[in-house]
Amino acid sequence: MMIEAMMMEPLAANGSCSNGSLLSISCLSHQVVCQVVRSADLTDSGHDNGTGDTSWVTRLESNYGFYIGLGLAVFSSFLIGSSVILKKKGLLRLVEKGGTRAGDGGHGYLKDWLWWSGLLTMGGGEAANFAAYAFAPATIVTPLGALSVLISAILSSYLLGERLNLLGKLGCLLSLVGSTVMVIHAPEEEEVTTLDEMLFKLKEPGFLAYAAVLLAVCFLLILYFAPRYGRTNILIYLTICSVIGAFSVSSVKGLGIAIKGFFAGQPVLQHPLTWILVITLVASITTQINYLNKSLDIFNTSLVFPIYYVLFTTIVITTSIILFKEWVAMTVVDIIGTVCGFLTIILGVFLLHAFKDMDVNLGNLPQVLQSEQEAPVPRDDKSILIEVDNSSIAPEDKPKELA
Repeated sequence: MMIEAMMMEPLAANGSCSNGSLLSISCLSHQVVCQVVRSADLTDSGHDNGTGDTSWVTRLESNYGFYIGLGLAVFSSFLIGSSVILKKKGLLRLVEKGGTRAGDGGHGYLKDWLWWSGLLTMGGGEAANFAAYAFAPATIVTPLGALSVLISAILSSYLLGERLNLLGKLGCLLSLVGSTVMVIHAPEEEEVTTLDEMLFKLKEPGFLAYAAVLLAVCFLLILYFAPRYGRTNILIYLTICSVIGAFSVSSVKGLGIAIKGFFAGQPVLQHPLTWILVITLVASITTQINYLNKSLDIFNTSLVFPIYYVLFTTIVITTSIILFKEWVAMTVVDIIGTVCGFLTIILGVFLLHAFKDMDVNLGNLPQVLQSEQEAPVPRDDKSILIEVDNSSIAPEDKPKELA
């Protein structure tokens, strides 16, 4: 229909278009009266045509945020796993050149570009892992850290000549299966998107009580148990690292939200929570590194990593449940699937580390099983003594059985 005439005349007393004013729009025999409720700035972004500066970012995050976080988590694991190989190659080249080993106090590796490339690769992996928490739930990002161990084990077998036995390969397969199951059943929607929402979550009584319990346990372990039993019990130092990890992951999650808000033009630098999260992150990471190094210096690495992974991931997932409530919208099937996937990853990591020194492959598997079956059964001293006494009796002196 063609509009031949249109007239707009303000009906307000002052004849302006301010808030509350009435406007009459006439077209032939029709007339409509409209009221101005707010002033609109035509220069604002976010129009329907999608030409705003941040509208495409918002749409991208809302539609593909989970997959972006998932991709960053997997990419982070690949970089971190590869960085271990690069740094190891640099250290081995130092030994081949006759330099002082790093374990003996040498620092010749600082002149090797391969070692520096490994360090930069690890930094890139940690940055990608940091960004992953801003897009995906902590429930999925943290367990996927086990993929870095899998990648490191596979690359070391090809690039460093280290053997990956049958149980190690089975552990890698289980880790992949568990990670896939967790990705399928993990929550995809984010519950916290701004610093104000994060602050509201942190003030909830349930999380405050949980944080108070964690702090009490941490101080008790640091002040009482660590000085007395830290060098003899592997769980002391690793439990401290894991408990502190709940605060470091929560801080990383909050800072990821702050970084997204910063690029969206929000005044996050003026928000006090941003600086509180920065201080908490620095303090928690420093404490974790300190006690993790103590644990690695005293105990076997093949025991330290699986135990640390299980404790750390369990506490982080518990923190995610209480703080971010990422599991509220999940069905019972998804919850069971996520738990089963996590347990499968634990089993895979255990097989990968606990039996890495065993010579087990498909070729010698029958011999290994047969040798286990033919192993002599241990007997106590009493049985051996009775056998010796019976053998010392002459056949004619032994009691005869009655027919």
